[in-house]
Amino acid sequence: MSRHPISRRNFLVAALAVPVAATATAAPALAVDEHAQFTAAATKYGVPASVLAAISYGQTRWEDHAGVPSTSLGYGPMHLVDGAAAQAQRDAAAGKRAAGVIDTLGQAATLTGLSKDELRTDTAANIMGAAAVLAAAQREAGHAVGTDTDPATWYVAIASTCGFSAVASQRDFADDVISDLRAGASKKVSGAQLELQPTRVGSVTSQRAVITRRVAAAQQAAPTDPIDAPTGLPVEWVEAPYEQLSSDPGNYGNHDLGNRPASPALNTIVIHDTECSYDEALKLVQMPTYLAWNYTVRSSDGMIAQHLQAKDVGWHAGNWYVNAHSIGVEHEGYATAGPTWFTEAMYRKSARLIAYLCKKYDIPVDRAHIIGHDQVPATTTNGIKSMHWDPGPFWDWEHYFELLGAPLTRGTKGISQFTAGDMIRILPGFEGNEQIVTGCDTNNPPICVVDGPQPAANFVALHQQPDANSPLVKDIGLHPGGGPSGTGPADVGARAAAGEDYVVADVDGDWTAIWYLGAKGWFHNPADTPTARLLKNGTKATATSDIQVYGRAYPESSAYPDPSWDQGVSPYSYVWGAGQEYVVADTNVPTDYYKAWYYDINTPNDHIDIVGKTKYYLVYFGHRVMYVQADDVTLS
Repeated sequence: MSRHPISRRNFLVAALAVPVAATATAAPALAVDEHAQFTAAATKYGVPASVLAAISYGQTRWEDHAGVPSTSLGYGPMHLVDGAAAQAQRDAAAGKRAAGVIDTLGQAATLTGLSKDELRTDTAANIMGAAAVLAAAQREAGHAVGTDTDPATWYVAIASTCGFSAVASQRDFADDVISDLRAGASKKVSGAQLELQPTRVGSVTSQRAVITRRVAAAQQAAPTDPIDAPTGLPVEWVEAPYEQLSSDPGNYGNHDLGNRPASPALNTIVIHDTECSYDEALKLVQMPTYLAWNYTVRSSDGMIAQHLQAKDVGWHAGNWYVNAHSIGVEHEGYATAGPTWFTEAMYRKSARLIAYLCKKYDIPVDRAHIIGHDQVPATTTNGIKSMHWDPGPFWDWEHYFELLGAPLTRGTKGISQFTAGDMIRILPGFEGNEQIVTGCDTNNPPICVVDGPQPAANFVALHQQPDANSPLVKDIGLHPGGGPSGTGPADVGARAAAGEDYVVADVDGDWTAIWYLGAKGWFHNPADTPTARLLKNGTKATATSDIQVYGRAYPESSAYPDPSWDQGVSPYSYVWGAGQEYVVADTNVPTDYYKAWYYDINTPNDHIDIVGKTKYYLVYFGHRVMYVQADDVTLS
């Protein structure tokens, strides 16, 4: 790790003599496929440089991750997979011989004579190794090599060398590479604009048919299952068991049967990470005594396993109200960087699934309805400290929403300075957004790679004063003693994350304050590198007196047919102060309690949705979304 510190910049930007941000006038964008590291590999092995650049974009978005591997043990900008290590890891997790892993790192070492360590940690070697593997596959497929060959003729080679074991995933990856070549791709990092210009690509029909026949052969043996996913997305059915565990009719697992979206309504997607391997997660979800969620996404290639139908209620969010209205999607990986990072394949496949689910079930595509587990509120004040915080500070929400086709900049405007009362969206960028995460544990798996400033994060820190040296804001739910929030990985009490909306409370030079958990939270927002944008349209709520907020929108007592079923409403200890304003994310919030107490779905007066008359709004109140009773606030 000392040879390749995590704080170093993107490998292409680092190669520039003068960063764009340092020049007097904007320099032209860097043509990625003309970079010496791509052209040298292209020339040596006879591969079009644009193809190598597009593959790198599809694998890692042109990042080298400082020699740190992904969850699936892929390295460098080309994501060369250490197949031997990955296979051993999967075998151990599965308890038996797992599905084969393609060893592109080993192949590259054999073909180039370079050591595996060089291929893992040196970007030029990594690109050279990928070019060698690709050229060998091209020759094996009976096609010509050459830097001037049509990228379309490389389709089979691209698919077969991407490191994905599922044939459907290989086809998807090749499709993405061809699409990126035709449309072009760009990315801004560290003040520089990286670009791959649109490339002329011929027809891939004949080569795509070769991979499609392999996909059909693999699918022919697969059983017919109730898969709920877009056509062509690689999804397997790994069913979560619904079983009674004893003679007690209320002792069962690992989820509840339901009739969603008819009742209860579906309005939320919860993004989780597994904190374990894909294979281990699949073992857990098949245990009757454990918990269930709807989908799991594999890191290496974005392969998806579905466990529940949308109509049924998974036990995944730690909040029964949210469970009743949400679909839970687990992603292989860890909430903090550790030795791994979330892969581009995972982001892309997950986004395709979520975009499909949102369209099918009419779920709004915003950061109040597509949320991290770290945004799920606790049901009561007592549960706040034990709530989960995945997928954590290193999930790239801004890129994820771009892939969803709903960029978080949509509906916003960049301005030089805000004024009190403005509604704003936190958008700090990801790469280059340096934020502090401390309290790192170097045990296996480590909590963070380094202890202190992280080179990329999805949030801005909130302080009590417009000063980076002032204490972080207080979160009396996480810290009942009244002390300030901390910078530990699990302490979300002073974080405003990308895509979350707030109301400006004050401005002081390069610092902006928002209303947050009942107080002002100050974040650094310099005019030259802003970390937030103005909302063009939106709704905010104001309280004329001190009011309370809630972690669930449960009915009033009179709505329950039997008083013994009453769940109460249980307000938090947080106080929404008089005159404070918060952005309203949803005014159409279901007020209900899904009563599912017994295993047998035919049990009288069970598996029913109890609907109340009290009206709630969904608001961005702190890092987590919360609910406020409509009668307590005024909208504007």
